[in-house]
Amino acid sequence: MLALRLTRGAHPLVLFRRLLVAAASAGTGFLLLAVLGHAAAHPASATDAFVRLLWCAVPVAATTQLAVSAARTDPASRPQRGMSAAGLGPARLTLIAATSTAVSCVLGSFLALLVFLALRGDLGGATATGSATQLLGAGHALPPAGALLLLAVVPLTAAGATAVVLRPRKDVRGGRRGARAATGAGEPLTATATDSSRSAVPAALPWGITLTAAGLALETYVSRGSDDTGALLPLPERLVGSPPGVLAGWALSTLGLVLAGPGLTQLSGRLLAAGRPGAVRLLAGRVLQEESRRVGRPLGVLCAVASGTYAAVKVCEAAPARPLGPLTGLGAALVLACVTASALTAALEARWAREHTTAALRRLGTPRSLLHRAAALRVLALLVVLAPLTWAIAELAALPLLP
Repeated sequence: MLALRLTRGAHPLVLFRRLLVAAASAGTGFLLLAVLGHAAAHPASATDAFVRLLWCAVPVAATTQLAVSAARTDPASRPQRGMSAAGLGPARLTLIAATSTAVSCVLGSFLALLVFLALRGDLGGATATGSATQLLGAGHALPPAGALLLLAVVPLTAAGATAVVLRPRKDVRGGRRGARAATGAGEPLTATATDSSRSAVPAALPWGITLTAAGLALETYVSRGSDDTGALLPLPERLVGSPPGVLAGWALSTLGLVLAGPGLTQLSGRLLAAGRPGAVRLLAGRVLQEESRRVGRPLGVLCAVASGTYAAVKVCEAAPARPLGPLTGLGAALVLACVTASALTAALEARWAREHTTAALRRLGTPRSLLHRAAALRVLALLVVLAPLTWAIAELAALPLLP
């Protein structure tokens, strides 16, 4: 009940983020129900149904990431002064955040069920079309237990992930989660370039590079000598005929980009602060290095999804006889929207984390235009480092699959 009251009184921006979570949950729930409808209409193809269900793990993961990002930036999940005395300690706030996430996802799942039944013609409206019969299994009864189980996947996964990420824990200084200690918030950004360069590159960067290279090599090796390009198309419609090695190579490359995200972000900050930087370049580089762990992982996920989407589009253009299906397009659009929104939400969280530092710089007389130039320089540095790398990996991933 408290979570519902906090939702009703939330800021419009917070409500908008929760609506995005509900919309993502609705799209993912619709895809899960479509798999169930297809399985009901084709009971003999159990393997095909299982493979389609496995592909739904990608939008489920993207929706979960978006839900966790929205919960992290929710003011209701941040410990405030005096809240513990009122019975709202860190554990209770984590429970409220997980409940709010579950409520948003349940709302989306319910909307997905209504749309799915309406398109199938089960609500007494218009008769289902031929495409609905083929894709959604119209005219075939759905098992209620299976539908409820699939619709519960997103709310349970998102709520569980939110509870794990926001759980109360001790930081390196002995304080509890929510304090600005060890988060980079409030730490002076006017340190020298020498201090800035002391921060170690995340240990996951070499592993990320290794996994990306291994994934590309595996994909090239497995696809060598194959004459059936259509069978190699790693999309849901043709997944059954795809060699497992190709899909494993794509998965390794994606995981490598995700792991390398924080390290690449920190390297971008080092490049900005290299040499004898001015105030704008030093401030921009210092912020990127301090926030590399917070924004690097969502940026890595965004680069991985963009790389996979670009490669898939190139392969589809080379095989026009096998166009993308509507459900594949919906899933791809859903994943892209979720990871983009998660990256923007992480940037918003980083801005909130350094608001005390920004206020201190303003009190010292720092002009607002300097802060704006530093923010623009950070974005430009990330684009210069990440965009060519994403394009190169996408080209290398698509090359073995082209005729």
